[in-house]
Amino acid sequence: MARATNSPASRKRRKKTLKYAKGYFGNKSKLFRYAKEAVQHAWQYAYRDRKKKKADWRGLWIVRLNAACRSAGISYSRFIEGLAAAEIALDRKVLSDLAVRDEVAFNALVKQAQDALKAKAARAKKA
Repeated sequence: MARATNSPASRKRRKKTLKYAKGYFGNKSKLFRYAKEAVQHAWQYAYRDRKKKKADWRGLWIVRLNAACRSAGISYSRFIEGLAAAEIALDRKVLSDLAVRDEVAFNALVKQAQDALKAKAARAKKA
């Protein structure tokens, strides 16, 4: 009696892995042993970078905001501090979009932030 190998399921699993590895260079797309490792690494990178993408976008928004703030005569950190003091709750994505698309509205926000910073400094001076 021959031993049972579960051949159909094993073949299906291997074919599926090779299908995922299609387009990889050399042995990684042809041989199961190497394809399996390459696919596992690819999935790890994909998982990690789905998280990283959020940080990358936030970084881009901050760079854009910093450039827009500098051209409006205020530093990024002072601008954010001023918005907090003025109790304006807009996230960096929206602020960046305003800075790029609507300069008038962004400059109005800068003015509000500067006024709030002056008021904050005056309160601190009194105390």
